[in-house]
Amino acid sequence: MASHRKSLYDQVKEWVVIILLVLIVRATLLQAYVIPTPSMENTLLVGDFLFVFKPSFGFVIPFTDIKIPENVKPKRGEVVVFKFFNENKDYVKRVIALEGDTVEIRNKKVYVNGKPLKEDYVVFSDPKTYDGLSGYSREEFQEYWEKGFFASDIRVRDNFGPVVVPKGTAFVMGDNRDESWDSRFWGPLPYKYLRGKPLIIYFSFDWKKKRVRFERLFKVVWNI
Repeated sequence: MASHRKSLYDQVKEWVVIILLVLIVRATLLQAYVIPTPSMENTLLVGDFLFVFKPSFGFVIPFTDIKIPENVKPKRGEVVVFKFFNENKDYVKRVIALEGDTVEIRNKKVYVNGKPLKEDYVVFSDPKTYDGLSGYSREEFQEYWEKGFFASDIRVRDNFGPVVVPKGTAFVMGDNRDESWDSRFWGPLPYKYLRGKPLIIYFSFDWKKKRVRFERLFKVVWNI
């Protein structure tokens, strides 16, 4: 009986160690994430299962929201995963501009510091073009945008700004520009909310066609 109890104790101890290791890896190195919406098509598809590499933007102390260092600057063009402000929800978007950059959108075309961006990854799913907002001075538009006043206003989708990205923040957008709720609407993204970068697609399932996308399995998506 003693040997049986010892064996059971050893098994429980091994499982506790394994669980702790998994939790530590998840908290510090890798996080699983599933693409829930079409906002990043065709770069990332609904039903793509990703591993996110977390140390890209700082080391997160396990079981806390404390990140060291807190404000690691991303690079323009990077696809990033971030915590949506104070909500317990993660989003994935592409970094379009950084602090100090001027962003403007004219008829769906993005301009950063007065120059049009070359964006081969972008898709548009809606032929309609909204005219944008009028009646605001540049200063008013900047202030209201930073405060998130345009969060539910579809008119900023296709014609927007110009705004200057505030210090310590980034301007992020989805690659599927007509289906993405992003910095155009809710404002600049503080660096401190960045959680990591997509590393690899370890599984992909097409919910509409009810099939596994074998062609996407183990596709590396780092810096896509």
